[in-house]
Amino acid sequence: MSVSTSVTARRMAAAVLAAGALVGSASVSASAAEPRFERSHVAISRVQANAPGFDDRSARSLNAEWVEITNSGRRGINLDGWTLSDRQGNRYTFNHYRLAGRSTVRIHTGYGRDTSRDLYQDRRNEVWDNRSDAATLRTERGRFVDSVSWGRHHDRDDHRGHGDHRGHGDHRGHGRDDHRGHGDH
Repeated sequence: MSVSTSVTARRMAAAVLAAGALVGSASVSASAAEPRFERSHVAISRVQANAPGFDDRSARSLNAEWVEITNSGRRGINLDGWTLSDRQGNRYTFNHYRLAGRSTVRIHTGYGRDTSRDLYQDRRNEVWDNRSDAATLRTERGRFVDSVSWGRHHDRDDHRGHGDHRGHGDHRGHGRDDHRGHGDH
């Protein structure tokens, strides 16, 4: 092998290695720039839209109307800025709240003192329509997380089933009398 052949072979090998490094760094940059999809462990787990008893706008009645949000993951999730809304545009925004791993928080319609397990919207009127409505949870950036609908205007894109406030065919989210949110305000 001559000296010029070995120099040429080394130059070719260096060019191949440099090209490989360039392609490798480009693919790393591209994958780092793409948002990494992580399945959310946060979901609406139960809804009680129709408070048991008479809807008289009392604190007791308003606080018996609620939505539960569950984090089934091991790690806590910061819900600051997330929103929970209904079809009419009523919106509750989580403020400085962290949902611990494997835990549930209940968001009541009425007034009360926020704790790690119970949050209050501080409203004086019912939010959730007993007959037909939807509870939708979104991130602080407006990204859809979960939605549960009930009644005659069931969302067409909610393919999880029918008959309850969660869409799984079970009885989660119902009051003791299992009204399923179909009573009157």
